[in-house]
Amino acid sequence: MGIREDVYYEGGPHVGELIFGLIIGLTIVALPLTVGAIVRALWLRYRITNRRITITGGWLGRDRTDIIYSEIVKIAKVPRGLGAWGDMVLTLRDGSRLELRAVPKFREIYEYINDKVALKNPKVSATADN
Repeated sequence: MGIREDVYYEGGPHVGELIFGLIIGLTIVALPLTVGAIVRALWLRYRITNRRITITGGWLGRDRTDIIYSEIVKIAKVPRGLGAWGDMVLTLRDGSRLELRAVPKFREIYEYINDKVALKNPKVSATADN
């Protein structure tokens, strides 16, 4: 039997990003942004548990990334969509960065991840004071 994980959030990007992308897609200039929003809406999924963050994405949802909280050293958040959703960048111990785009309830999820990072990695301050 595997280790039990309590799921805090499981789902895709905020639907507002898709709506906004479709609206600005009416202009030819913003078509790449619209395509990006559609691809994220179709295939990007987040799963945030008490043990890890899992991101499934890529073309047809074939790429999967799992990050445990002890690997995170810094979190930065940026609100978008008038604060209804936001982006987060997780800086990992090896210096690489993982971007979470159009996260719904991003303030609550940021606090949850930050609390878990502080418990698993007490020597490192996870906040980026945003």
